[in-house]
Amino acid sequence: PGLALRFQRGFLAARPLRSLPWPELEQSLRTAPDSALLADILDKTILHPLCVKYPPSAKYRRCFLTELIKKLESTAAEPLDELYEALADVLKEEESTHCYKNYLLPTGDCVSLCESTALICGGTTGLVTWEAALLLAHWALHNPSLFRDRTVLELGSGIGFTGIAICKTCQPRTFIFSDCHPRVLRQLGENICLNGFIPEPGLTWGSQTQSQGQQLEGEKCQNPKVVVAELDWGSVTEEQLQGLRADVVIAADVVYDPEIILALIGMLQKLSTSRADKKAPEVFIASTIRNPDTYQLFQAELDKAGITWQMIPAHSSCNLLYDVQPDVTILQLFM
Repeated sequence: PGLALRFQRGFLAARPLRSLPWPELEQSLRTAPDSALLADILDKTILHPLCVKYPPSAKYRRCFLTELIKKLESTAAEPLDELYEALADVLKEEESTHCYKNYLLPTGDCVSLCESTALICGGTTGLVTWEAALLLAHWALHNPSLFRDRTVLELGSGIGFTGIAICKTCQPRTFIFSDCHPRVLRQLGENICLNGFIPEPGLTWGSQTQSQGQQLEGEKCQNPKVVVAELDWGSVTEEQLQGLRADVVIAADVVYDPEIILALIGMLQKLSTSRADKKAPEVFIASTIRNPDTYQLFQAELDKAGITWQMIPAHSSCNLLYDVQPDVTILQLFM
């Protein structure tokens, strides 16, 4: 895509500023010092309707504009008043505790999320979108048939990026978002609504009866049924999991702590025996390998629990979504 569109994609999702195509911009301005290119970038970023409605953090926009102005001033191009006006506007803003990220999907859909500006806040890491969630969503977009017309359970949904992307593009019959942290669940519910889905009224365990499952069969899946469940891996029972009737289970960035790994594997074992038709769901877990020891522990514990696994090769056009770090992997588990 063109340079301005690459800036747009990265900027609207508030990707790290260093990952934006600054060198290409410098090169382009050296070849043809023209402020029209910068005006185009400004239109597609700061002035874009999505940015106006759901803005990235004030700090992010301030740094972005400062960098654009630096690039402009280092060339012989005409000054661009709009750039300075935009910066003046951002400088007047108070910094908020929340900001938005807008992810443009290759299908033309967009996922807008409200995130916390602090990385770890309220005692949880669930209020921001992690790299593995981007990779998992990207992989799902390339494998929609895995999800179409099926019931998908997502573990540790966080603020909802992967699930919302799948709901918008893969036509699942039912999508169950789950997490255990009350603040995360609240933010998750808000983000689901922000993207045009209405979660079913509170999931009470055991309410997903057989008949409900049958009645869903006949419905069209243009608009999946969306459920938000509070799910504690340690205390959830096999009966409760059976009520969810999950065909596919996905999770992103849930393998980051030895204690959590054991709870996750216990939960997966309950899941494997929970299907009424005794067919275990298909399970896909994406992880960013921050600590190789923790990741190896996960694989060792899977082996111990008799759960076989294979690594799914990363999709070659992965930068199609965002430049995701190379240390992100997806495992398929067989239970």
